[in-house]
Amino acid sequence: MVSDGAVARAAGRAGRPGQRQRQSHAASGAEVRRVPVVDVEGSPVLLETIVRRARSTAARPVVLVDGRSGSGKTTLAAAIAIALSAQLVHLDDIYPGWDGLRAAADAVAADVLADPDGSGRPGWRRWDWGRSLPAEWHAIDVHAPLVVEGCGALSRASTPSATLRIWLEGDDEVRKRRALDRDGETFAREWDRWALQEDAFIAAEDPSALADVVLRLG
Repeated sequence: MVSDGAVARAAGRAGRPGQRQRQSHAASGAEVRRVPVVDVEGSPVLLETIVRRARSTAARPVVLVDGRSGSGKTTLAAAIAIALSAQLVHLDDIYPGWDGLRAAADAVAADVLADPDGSGRPGWRRWDWGRSLPAEWHAIDVHAPLVVEGCGALSRASTPSATLRIWLEGDDEVRKRRALDRDGETFAREWDRWALQEDAFIAAEDPSALADVVLRLG
């Protein structure tokens, strides 16, 4: 028998704006190297180059990966997290519903990247999409590398706490096809609603200008 909790969790996964199969941190190095990344001019960029830069910036890398829906944030962030043996935070798990992009962006700076020396408690609270309620708290290890991905990760408030900031570009038609192939009819119904929030966030924060690296997933 399937429990009510399992049904709720399944409904939550179906409702997220970026629901997808999470890549395991046990993936092989060969899988990591196959991630096809190019710069804004179309020149190939080796993932090892990005990882090397992340490692060189600080003893504890903190990488923010941002971009519109379907731009490839999760694919790239998962590969970086594997290479760095890093904690990986998906904003899909934090957005408090379909109108929650701004709230999650604020939570990145206030909670995920909280300063433990300032009596902060770094972590994040999962949003239960099935019940439309906040759920359990997830603490973050302040000594381990960290990768945060999702639209809203890269803001003026979050950038000072990061050691590498990445913005992903993507053609609108390609992004939409990618996202809807991944998430199906649920996201198709909410695409315009979510895109308006992306527009507002980009207008307010200009995340591409805050980025150290601007890339395109091939």
